[in-house]
Amino acid sequence: MNQSGDKMVIDLTGLNNRLKQAIEFSCEYEFSEEELENTDVTSIENLSVTGVIRLNAINNLVLDIDVSGIMIIPCAITLKPVSYDFDININEEIDSYSDTNNINTQNSIDILPIIWENILLEIPMRVVSETTEPIVNDGSWSFIKDE
Repeated sequence: MNQSGDKMVIDLTGLNNRLKQAIEFSCEYEFSEEELENTDVTSIENLSVTGVIRLNAINNLVLDIDVSGIMIIPCAITLKPVSYDFDININEEIDSYSDTNNINTQNSIDILPIIWENILLEIPMRVVSETTEPIVNDGSWSFIKDE
């Protein structure tokens, strides 16, 4: 795997030429602040990516990728950082001959957009820190808020 800048490019030459039946890969990746802009994620730590790419009987790429890490997301109540563990299994088939997938699969594939899309789907709508204490006030529940 070639990691350059903001890409995770895998060379498919051996697979396309039938020199290999599968390509296995494993790496760690760090998202930049720019990549996390316009998301609710402050940072992603310990991102680990492992997987296998194969060609099926009709020459489509079959991806089986495991992605795990820790998202740091602001608490919905206090805005303090909250760690959120995630573990994603991506099983995807990519039509090698289609231009609709916007992925160059002739000799290489950048799997970062696929990984990023799946991470975005894992972002919880709301997280609350375990240290945020609910208090009972007049029989109703509320949370202590940092002012």
